[in-house]
Amino acid sequence: MGTFSIWHWLIVLLIVVMIFGTKKLKNMGTDLGGAVKGFKDGMKDGSADADPNKPAAGQVANAAAEKTTIDVQAKEKS
Repeated sequence: MGTFSIWHWLIVLLIVVMIFGTKKLKNMGTDLGGAVKGFKDGMKDGSADADPNKPAAGQVANAAAEKTTIDVQAKEKS
């Protein structure tokens, strides 16, 4: 009941090759590789779209709050 031996895996591989054929398996591998490459390129494009000069949403809120903040120490009654 433990792990499968090398012979079990070879038999499974032989059955898979007999069912699908080597050409079909090669095409599936090529398609999978293309999908992974497209995903990686998409992730790179997504991080490149972020503008380094554009402030984050939290920074925009802080800038708006700073404009309305009154410095109490600067205004003293005379």
